[in-house]
Amino acid sequence: MRGTAYELLRLLLPEVTLVGLAILVLVAGLISRPSTGAQGQRPIAGWMTFVGLLAIFGLTFFIREGSLFGATFVLDGLAMFAKRLFLAAAALSVLGSLTNPQYPFARRATEYHFALLVSLLGMLVLASARELILLFVAFELMSIPLFLLTGFLKKDAVAPEAALKFFLVGTASSAIIVYGLSFIYGVMGGTMVESIPRALASGHPLMMLGMALLLAGLGFKIAAFPFHMWAPDTYEAASTPFVAWLSVAPKAAGFIALIRLYIEGVGPEALVWMPVVSVLAGMTIVTGNLMAIPQQNVKRLLAYSGVAHIGYMLVGFAALSSSGVAMMLFYLVAYMFGNMGAFFVVEAVARSEQSDGIDAYRGLAQRSPLLALAMLIFLLSLGGIPFVAGFWAKLYVFLAAVESGLYGLVFLGAVLTVVALYYYLLVARSMYIDAPTRRESVPVPGLLGAAIAICALGVVGMGVYPGPWVDVAIRAASSLF
Repeated sequence: MRGTAYELLRLLLPEVTLVGLAILVLVAGLISRPSTGAQGQRPIAGWMTFVGLLAIFGLTFFIREGSLFGATFVLDGLAMFAKRLFLAAAALSVLGSLTNPQYPFARRATEYHFALLVSLLGMLVLASARELILLFVAFELMSIPLFLLTGFLKKDAVAPEAALKFFLVGTASSAIIVYGLSFIYGVMGGTMVESIPRALASGHPLMMLGMALLLAGLGFKIAAFPFHMWAPDTYEAASTPFVAWLSVAPKAAGFIALIRLYIEGVGPEALVWMPVVSVLAGMTIVTGNLMAIPQQNVKRLLAYSGVAHIGYMLVGFAALSSSGVAMMLFYLVAYMFGNMGAFFVVEAVARSEQSDGIDAYRGLAQRSPLLALAMLIFLLSLGGIPFVAGFWAKLYVFLAAVESGLYGLVFLGAVLTVVALYYYLLVARSMYIDAPTRRESVPVPGLLGAAIAICALGVVGMGVYPGPWVDVAIRAASSLF
């Protein structure tokens, strides 16, 4: 009995520790007063959250693989890769928000960090879920706090509206997922992911309908075309450090669910979905890149850019191969550093200029050369320019797609990569060519600067020496095939 309890605690260590951290943050926030000093110091809740996340991230390296509850909860290479990605993204987001001067972050920081930790708990559970009900519950545990956090700046004119749109779209996607699961359960007579191949082999039309509905519902979660319209409004209205996390972690969770269901779960029958996913990937790339071109708000530009990047990741998914999944995981890490770093720079500029428009970046290279250089690095990575992380991410995904014969999709992705450079370089031109409207440097708080520096080092490090990161992604994907 003692050995069973020890095994249970060992395999659930990240989740159990995170629950303890969330309770500790909530209690500490209730018994302490917010501190809002002249330098915008955060209450103890923020620091506890950041340090706790770093500790849990470290604990993940001392956990071995295994399974619980009849293999409904597994700790394999993919689960550990995803958990570390979620924890790293959350820690970076919290670090970037620790000096946020907005009033709600001082007065209600406990609520913010508690909700973030609860959402993160859902992601950790989702990464290990191999049973349909557990997968859906984990998705909802992840999603519901995100609606709250989107409207956290409730006195802002647009935040409540964006939160409501996000909630309605999220609810609709959850309903579609449940509807699809009902057909899958009706055909399978169970909820274990491992039963999906046998049910698909039967050729039952309701099974195919259920899987199609499930794919559509997950498309909402990752903001793939045509389910992406919630992203621009949400990104524009929500707090930027939170958006930095929202743009990466929930999307990564959606991709992990797709891998579990349509590659690991479906098995050899996965080839049936290659044309569907290929079309979805192509349309997502086209829509995201073309819709980004006319944007004058940098947060909306990055939102549509993120939609395009979801399309590029779907290219790796469409390859339906070990290398395709591995390179998609590598892409997620490169995207985390590049996209979160860009949003952190947006936060620094917005605090100084009180604007998220591209015009706010005029002459930034003359005013704050290091900040402009960091933004340039992130934009080049997102655009796929050698030799930063984004270049290898796109190259490896395209190579995996070529191995699977997806030549048309690769050609489309390569052409639209050139289009993407246009709107990224619009921001770069504003920073390096346009004359500044002010001469004062942009003040960057130390902790926000540290978050920017970490992201920049990640982008450059992965670009100069991608080998170790690729090896980690390959090990995470190898167990699926």
